[in-house]
Order: sequence, then C-alpha cells, then structure tokens
Amino acid sequence: MSLPVLRKDSTAAEAPSPIDLGSGGRTRRRARAGSRAGQVLLYLALVVVSATILVPFAWMLASSVKLDAEVFTVPIQWIPETFHWENFVKIWTEIPMLTYLGNSLFLSVVITALQVLTGSFAAYGFAKARFPGRDALFVAYIATIAVPWQAYMVPQYIIMQQLGLVNTRLSLILLQAFGAFGVFLMRQFYLTIPDELSEAARLDGLSEYGIWARIVLPLSKPALASLALLTFVNTWNDYMGPFIYLTDNDLWTVQIGLRQFVSVYDSEFAMIMTGSVLSVLPILVVFLFGQRYFVRGVATSGIK
Repeated sequence: MSLPVLRKDSTAAEAPSPIDLGSGGRTRRRARAGSRAGQVLLYLALVVVSATILVPFAWMLASSVKLDAEVFTVPIQWIPETFHWENFVKIWTEIPMLTYLGNSLFLSVVITALQVLTGSFAAYGFAKARFPGRDALFVAYIATIAVPWQAYMVPQYIIMQQLGLVNTRLSLILLQAFGAFGVFLMRQFYLTIPDELSEAARLDGLSEYGIWARIVLPLSKPALASLALLTFVNTWNDYMGPFIYLTDNDLWTVQIGLRQFVSVYDSEFAMIMTGSVLSVLPILVVFLFGQRYFVRGVATSGIK
C-alpha cells in the first residue's frame, strides 16, 4: 500500500521567509537614512554658500553706523558699541545724494522701458515671423553677448563724441536701449506660445503688430517682469557707463557720486558704506515686489 505524497502549496513556496523580510526592511531603512544624510549635507552646503554671500552685506550694514576709524578694526566688530545713526543724516548734507539717486532712478526707468519694448518686439520677429535667414541672423545677434564690452568701448565713445552726446544722459540711453540678452530671453518665452493663436489672429485680420500687442504681450507678463527686473538692477548698478560719459556733477549717478568720499590721501569708508546701504535699498524693494514674476518668467522661458 503506497503512502500519499505530501506536496507543498505553490503559494506557500513562493512566500518570502522572515529573514528575507528583515533584510529587505534593513535595506530600505539604509536607503532612507542615506537620502536624509544627503539632504542634510546639501542644506549645509547651501547655508555655507548663502553665508559667504551675505557676510559682505552684513559688514557693509554694520560699517554704515560706525565711525570711520572703527570700520577696519581687527578683529571685526560686527555690532558697534555705539550706533552712529547720524551718518544717514550727514550724507545728505555732504554730497547731493538726492540728485544722484534721482539720476540713477531716471536712467534705470527709461532704459528698462526701452529694453523691454525693443527686446520684446525683436523677439517676436525672431520667434513668430517667417523670413529668409531668420535663424542665422538670430545666432549672429546673440553671438554679440560673447563679445566683451571693453572691445568696443572706444569706438562707442568716439561715435557719441562725434554726435555731441558726451556728458548727456542720452548717450547712456541710446547705448543701453537695446540688449541681445533681452531678445534671447523673450524669444525663449515666445516659443512656448502656440503658433495656432497667431494663425487664428491673422485669419481674423490682425496685423503682426496687432498680434504682438494684443495677444503675445498679455501672455508674456512673467517674462516681461523678469527682463524689467534684470535690466533695472544692471542699470542701477552700472558704474563704468556713467563714469565714462558723464562728467558734470549734476548728471552723476549714485555710484559715481560716492566716489567723492575717496580722496588722494584718505577715504571716508563709513560714509561710503552709508551711501552703499542707501543705494541698495531701492534694488531690494524692487526685487522683493518682483521676485515672484522673476522666478516664474525664468522658469517658463527655458533659461536654466
């Protein structure tokens, strides 16, 4: 009489043993621990980089309320024993600070408006219009970004001198009213707008200018805000342009005006830091109000 053969159930045979479950759990825990350690190291690196960038600004802010002899003390005195807030009152009487701030604001606003206008208009032609040699012309135009400004600084000055525009705001406005980077930034954003919108507008009888003004521009507010913010900051912080073309004290910007605190034998570093703090405040306000549009515009335009 044959005995029955006991067979193992297939599902029971495939079930992992408790040892396998334990080893898999330990592997997953190690992976999570390694991921958390990587995140901690990344955050520490970001904190170090941020501190490195912010330390000069902290030193500038602390030096703006010190006496001139206390600015370069060793070791650095981050918190002054006595805060000299009178520096922020004194600077308005020692130099025409209000005139310098007004000149910087005028140039920044005018140049920003012109760059946004010309950059967006040219970018529409490179992105949506069709004509022979469009891409080659765009590449040639964008290639000018790689040319350093020092290479054509002298020819530009000779042209402005021949036109009689040296020592006028118009020289800086004409030279900076057009920018290849602005065209590149706006074109990248325009490429994300479907061509079907432009084709439908042409069928409805809109001209190219009408398509740009009524359809493309309203959809491009984030990119326009990004370009405006970048241009405003660069123009406000520009030193070499006003230094070369503006010789009259009444036309100086705030960056050139602070040079009055630098003499041949001595420099008033505390007042320079006070003026620098005042010059940074408008940029800080503009950036705080426009950072949301700036991040959105850069993200949607394809600039990495």
